[in-house]
Amino acid sequence: MKVDDTDRQILNLLTENGRMSYVDIGKELGISRVAVRDRVQQMMNEGVIERFSVVINSELVGKGVSAFFEVDCEPNHLVDVAEKLSNNPNVASCYQMTGPSTLHMHVLVEDFKSLEHFINEELYAFEGISRVESHILLRRFKSRSGLKL
Repeated sequence: MKVDDTDRQILNLLTENGRMSYVDIGKELGISRVAVRDRVQQMMNEGVIERFSVVINSELVGKGVSAFFEVDCEPNHLVDVAEKLSNNPNVASCYQMTGPSTLHMHVLVEDFKSLEHFINEELYAFEGISRVESHILLRRFKSRSGLKL
């Protein structure tokens, strides 16, 4: 599928407000509600739009500590470790990165005691992890859940 300028505008509007109605998008872009609906449906069918979701302020729901990890794994354990970590409810995201079988992970926990428990009892418990580096988030300047086109 080729994404044109109108599709990009629709995507940008939905990135800012995923609940924006097709009527309001149509008014903003000067096209009909039906045209917007058809374009969104086509982008969903083609995988351009993967899903619609809610962005939750983690601090306001009791997840006050945000930490980022780089986890080096033995190559033959990488996929197993990544799958297990991805199933952990504290893990917000987990990606394979370039480098020596490295995973990049974002973790949200209630407090520093919970973070310590996650590191010592959950993360270090996995076989095949060779190095862990962590960074605690101090302040967020920008956070986007979608791509701006």
